[in-house]
Amino acid sequence: MRELRDLKLFVRLTAYYLVWALALWVAYEFVPDLHRHLPLGVIENLIGQENDPTGFIGVQIHASNVATEFGGVLWLIVAILGAVAVMVPVSWVYMEIRERSKLDQSLLETMIVLPVAVTGIVLIVHNSLALAFSLAGVVAGVRFRNVLKSTADSLFIFLAVGVGLAAGIGMLMIAAIMTLVFNYVFLTLWALNYGGYDEAKVYMRRSRSEEKKKDSGIFE
Repeated sequence: MRELRDLKLFVRLTAYYLVWALALWVAYEFVPDLHRHLPLGVIENLIGQENDPTGFIGVQIHASNVATEFGGVLWLIVAILGAVAVMVPVSWVYMEIRERSKLDQSLLETMIVLPVAVTGIVLIVHNSLALAFSLAGVVAGVRFRNVLKSTADSLFIFLAVGVGLAAGIGMLMIAAIMTLVFNYVFLTLWALNYGGYDEAKVYMRRSRSEEKKKDSGIFE
């Protein structure tokens, strides 16, 4: 039964990415320089960007042809919605590998919404050291009390932050590739039960010995 669910999710993930890839291919056929108008990004531009030895020069936001207010608003909307879109299949993987009784709905919602906040923050502070320090002070004054049910759930939070950062600098292509690799690798390890020895402590599932003892692993 579980193998059938895993196969269905593999098919759904593949269909999701193929639809987006087809949509982008069609869009590039009509607008060859689409990445200059929308935050899709050119990866070689980011990798080949000159290093700043002082560390005080902001990251270049890749929106060279955005010169109007409407273009800027459109760029921002696409960046935010794109960040959400690439996190949706990540939420599918989380729901598949997490036991229903231990599924954290707040974490599920956070991993989808968090990239929106990070995208906006990156756009605000990317070229202002003063704003960056101000943001650090504000965050330091806020005390977060939400404790993850599993320490390994932080993987999904880190990914959400990474997606937000990529979207904020206009590199949705990087965000999409990150989530694609993350989803397939994570789901493959889950489907193969990689490292699932009898006495092994596990993340999303119980080992055989723990199921017999009705005890949970160190991550649960």
